[in-house]
Amino acid sequence: MAKIVDGRMTHRYDGELVVFHIGMQINHWWRPDLWLPVFTAMPRMLKELSIEPDSGLLGFELLMGRGGPYVVQYWSSIDKLYAYASNPSQEHRPAWSRFNKLARKAPGAVGIWHETFAVERAESIYASTRPMGLPKATELVPVVGRHDRAQARFADGRTAARHP
Repeated sequence: MAKIVDGRMTHRYDGELVVFHIGMQINHWWRPDLWLPVFTAMPRMLKELSIEPDSGLLGFELLMGRGGPYVVQYWSSIDKLYAYASNPSQEHRPAWSRFNKLARKAPGAVGIWHETFAVERAESIYASTRPMGLPKATELVPVVGRHDRAQARFADGRTAARHP
């Protein structure tokens, strides 16, 4: 398990930033034949993206929501996200086709969802936590000087910890 980082930390990142939420909703728990293939597809995609330095994936967090698991992903480019999603030789496109086939077999048994955000500015604070979220995907830096307040970090946008 990652070590707790003492003190107040934030992120530092310059460049395009895309936040992508993607998840599944298990509506019929008694049908693992329908939701398990969807569940197991995401780790393969994340592994594929993580080992390819030019994929555009900066990092991710696996979470559990009300209806099932979801992933918050951080991307360096909307174009790279869409290129990955539509590439038939990578994991996503075949997984999407399999999901659609399963969804026709038993409508409503399992659902998927996603949300995409192009981020103009971002602010973050992490006090005595393990590395997670945006600074884990970018760069974790101490909060210093005038960046002690959220408003000041947000005013600096993506370079939240930039020094004056």
